[in-house]
Amino acid sequence: MSRRIFEPLVTARVAVAVALVLLGPSSAKAQDKEDDDAEMTFETDEASEQPSTDEPAPPDEGDTGDLGGDDLGLDLDAGTGSKAAKAAAKEEKLGESRVSWQDIVVVVRKPFLKVHRVELLPTYGVTMNDNIIQHHMFGGSINYFLTDVLAVGVEGQYFVKNLREPFDLVARQARRLPTVNKYKYGASVNFHYVPIYGKFAVLDEHIVHWESFFTLGVGFTQTEVIPRDPALLPFDNFLITPNVGMAMRFFITKFITVHVGIRDYVFLDKFESTDRTAPSPPDQARNEADSSLVNNVMFQAGVSFWFPTSFEYTTFR
Repeated sequence: MSRRIFEPLVTARVAVAVALVLLGPSSAKAQDKEDDDAEMTFETDEASEQPSTDEPAPPDEGDTGDLGGDDLGLDLDAGTGSKAAKAAAKEEKLGESRVSWQDIVVVVRKPFLKVHRVELLPTYGVTMNDNIIQHHMFGGSINYFLTDVLAVGVEGQYFVKNLREPFDLVARQARRLPTVNKYKYGASVNFHYVPIYGKFAVLDEHIVHWESFFTLGVGFTQTEVIPRDPALLPFDNFLITPNVGMAMRFFITKFITVHVGIRDYVFLDKFESTDRTAPSPPDQARNEADSSLVNNVMFQAGVSFWFPTSFEYTTFR
């Protein structure tokens, strides 16, 4: 080799040696980092080739490579377990995000069903349109719902009279005693129809469900004439009484509701004749009585108890 070629080679080698001495620590660190990255890449590639199952396949003991069988087995188990956990979490999240058309409720179910249930309704009522004599009514009804909007029932009533102030004022001022009858008791068969249903919020916290229904029925009312002369005998009247009304029902629990409404009981009553001055038998006084159409409009309120006390839906939402 000639001298001209040897001298540049020696000079280049010296320059490389000096550079390695000056950059030694940095080069060593870079070399170590590259080695670590290579090892991590190898482990990741090896783990990705394993099947993603809950129980990973055992590693091949015969071929462990330069890393060693124990180290490789631990790395594979950890990588497979992590993959399986991620896959399970992803599947669970996807399951929560899936929405079926059966889960979409367009119309919310009614919170109270009445079909094939019996309503036991104690009721209090008071006369609204008679300023001479007032009647307090204590009664009750039993209703059976054929469907959720149609019902049939029976009603019973007992009346307590209350002579109001104008009764005495007319006697003192006009020198005439008013002709009045008192109601004793009554009963009827009624039909109910529920066309209106709604709800409202109380203080934006509680939802109260209600419904409005109409009632139509027929029965009888027993009245008794109050004689103007206490020495005369009273007589009774048995009167056919149709009734019509409207009421509202508020749902409190699954078996308790509150009921308020107005009912008009219509009957043709017989009053003591103004010509009756001498004592006469009740039958004769009844035949001589004056007839008048009466609208006994009453405000009613009560609390209903439902049996069975619970219900179940048997149709789709």
